Amino acid sequence: MSLDALAPLPAPGVHSPPQEPSRPRLVPVERTARRRRPRLAYGIVAVLGAAAIVAAQMVISILTTQDSYALAELGSQQRQLSWERQILADEVAGLSSPQYLAANASALGMVISEAPTFLRLSDGALVGTSQAASWQSSIDAVGRGAVANALITDTPLVTDPAATIEGVPVEITSEDGAATTPPPLTDGLPTPTTR
Repeated sequence: MSLDALAPLPAPGVHSPPQEPSRPRLVPVERTARRRRPRLAYGIVAVLGAAAIVAAQMVISILTTQDSYALAELGSQQRQLSWERQILADEVAGLSSPQYLAANASALGMVISEAPTFLRLSDGALVGTSQAASWQSSIDAVGRGAVANALITDTPLVTDPAATIEGVPVEITSEDGAATTPPPLTDGLPTPTTR
């Protein structure tokens, strides 16, 4: 509650003179107020802060760009290495295939015996007839097999490096004798030239 509410009300018919609000006294200024200089330190800090933010954004942008190029290069290397790994896996599968092993054994003069002989490991005894094979094998391991193996068609035999499983002379595909990998795709997929 305010004090004006508790003040006595004027009697009816009696008017009190209106009160004028009090005004502050005006005093003449003897000299002008000194103009404040802006603080130089605040301005320098603001400019340096803005420059630091811009520099940080540029550094982050450059590092991001470098990382994207590094990722692209690593992706290309990964594709190249996966191709090489697939080529090596195919070579291992071909070299361990029964056709390649039989062709190398045949080139060494080994034949398939009709009466196999086994060695019993428990006592070291030979089980079966042990006689030298004086006949020719009916299986031509070096010649064309029933099912051709594309992985070893051009692979030279270990016993005769100048011949393959099909008897074709070996053509070396690269300078060091290793298999060549497909060319890396740098400009997208290769397309034929049309006229």
